[in-house]
Amino acid sequence: MADRVDRSLANLLEAPRDSEDHALAARYAPVIRFNDREPFLPLAAGYTIFRETGDSPSFRQGRHIALVAPGQPPAALAIEYAIWWDWDIGHLYELEHAWVYVDERGQVVRCEASWHGGHHDMRWQGRIELEGDHPVLYSEPGKHAFAPTTDWFAERRAKLPRSETSELAGMSGVLMATYLEGHVHPAPLHTTLVRTFLQQHAFEPAPSFGKRFAITADMLVPWPALEAWMPQRINHWLERLEREIPRVDYRFLRIGHRGARAHAPDNTIAGFRKAVGLGADMVEIDVQRTADGEIVVVHDGSLSDAAGRHWPIGKSTLAQLRAIDLGGGERIPTLSEALLHCRDAGLGVYIEIKDGGAVRGVVDFLVEHELEQHFWVGSFRPDWLAEAKAVAPQVVTSILFGSAELDPVKLAQSIGADYVHPCWGGRPNSSQLVTPQWMARVREAGLGVVIWNEERPSEIAALRQIGVDGVCSDAPELLR
Repeated sequence: MADRVDRSLANLLEAPRDSEDHALAARYAPVIRFNDREPFLPLAAGYTIFRETGDSPSFRQGRHIALVAPGQPPAALAIEYAIWWDWDIGHLYELEHAWVYVDERGQVVRCEASWHGGHHDMRWQGRIELEGDHPVLYSEPGKHAFAPTTDWFAERRAKLPRSETSELAGMSGVLMATYLEGHVHPAPLHTTLVRTFLQQHAFEPAPSFGKRFAITADMLVPWPALEAWMPQRINHWLERLEREIPRVDYRFLRIGHRGARAHAPDNTIAGFRKAVGLGADMVEIDVQRTADGEIVVVHDGSLSDAAGRHWPIGKSTLAQLRAIDLGGGERIPTLSEALLHCRDAGLGVYIEIKDGGAVRGVVDFLVEHELEQHFWVGSFRPDWLAEAKAVAPQVVTSILFGSAELDPVKLAQSIGADYVHPCWGGRPNSSQLVTPQWMARVREAGLGVVIWNEERPSEIAALRQIGVDGVCSDAPELLR
């Protein structure tokens, strides 16, 4: 398979090209400085020559290339470089951009580059760093965003709650974009395989950026050739991972049940913080609506106050429920408080719907905040999950069930769910219910598997051998 992937790269680099445009692209191609521990380097770059103002064909966030811009030196032409890596430390494949503007004398007068979905000027302290005609770009460790100085990386890293290059390696799975739609169809298993592969390449950056990498003429192809090749490359990698990574090595998601229920009050911000400290990748939460229509994070149908009075969730207001101490001064969080806290903490969320009236509010919140691929929606009620998919098909859903006699594939397919979630925890040797035949059938249907709720090390070890995608536990440290 490795030879097949390498052959696919050779086919790309043999693509026909206009000799004049290719020579221009080679003359001004960037030189990139990488961290000493950077595991992934570019393989190719697609170029586009602008001899008049126009729109970028490759920058997926949209980009207008203006040769003459207010306050900027005029350019006779611009060259867009769409630079390809097979891997970002967070996901399969990377495409970063650089734009080099050249005046009538052939001198570089401007340089811009991509940075986490945006773009910026590459001047630093009033100048563009050049090696001859080649702009010098600094690449963020693992993430590959470009900057004119490595100071930017240190500043951004200091603001992150968890390390993108180690703790969060591989957590974004397969990066999808419009030019892959209809050509790449990643299943939950592929997400697990990508996570497994990238966790094996996790690293902490070195203090220096001594790796010099020049984009050479033989790496340069016209953008349409790169665009046509990218889906093939991704599909080749997905096939390779599936063949080469054994099930026993799958890096399943560590999901803290109701936060970290063994150590902190259920469904509380304190529980989410504890889960992060114990190495959880995600937390499972439960949501219901209050009498005044607020979506809150709570499992049981009622809360009890210090006087022993019961407050039904659906018949109490948010203010009444907030008055109740859940332990250690913790109060019931709203959906928005919980999800935004977890997002900012680098923690995924598995949202179990306990109240059908909350479905639309949950899905709308995920879509509004662009969290629908990283935060899941689960329920024992197939009709509620069907509603979630109808509102936003891109939302990841998981169907929960308790019977070992139920057909998980038919159930999931009937509502378009992405994961099946047998809730067999607590049964003697529950892992034996996940037979090789059961697992094969689920995988053939393109479904993922999450297991709930497991605290026994022997059962967790057995599930690891089976190759599931996620395991929930009250004590997430047991899943490490």
